[in-house]
Amino acid sequence: MAERTGRPCKTPGSSRSEIIRGIKSEDINPNLRLFGGRLMSWMDEIAGLTAMRHAGTSVTTAAVDNLQFLKPVMMGDIIVMIARVTYVGGTSLEVRVDVYKEELGTGSREEINRAYFTEVCIDEEGRPARVPYDIVPETDAERTEMHAARKRIEMRRIRRQQGF
Repeated sequence: MAERTGRPCKTPGSSRSEIIRGIKSEDINPNLRLFGGRLMSWMDEIAGLTAMRHAGTSVTTAAVDNLQFLKPVMMGDIIVMIARVTYVGGTSLEVRVDVYKEELGTGSREEINRAYFTEVCIDEEGRPARVPYDIVPETDAERTEMHAARKRIEMRRIRRQQGF
């Protein structure tokens, strides 16, 4: 099924990814909390894998928006990262990554981080390449997220023009 671009489409759910990690001593900073750079690396990894699952080709991270550390994570905590494609452009995809701390025993989850990654499809020479598959949202939440993605893309364009 072709939506906006004549390309075949996938849904956000078709490439949704989830990774669970237990926080170990090597993940901890001198303040005895999860090292932010480690979490950023894990988020970048799941964003890239999710984009590759959607596009079926290699990608590279071009930008990260709205990365915020909302709650601390300590050694022994369990975190869950969930990623999904929110928007597809010509050569890039936007991937939302949500991170939760999961309560041992109850399984309840508290959001500790969220960010939006821009992933660019690349060819064999490392040049930007067309995303083979477009995206078609199925739910109202997915449609809302796609609409918000268009606003984020415009904000990124304005920031680049202004040198930020």
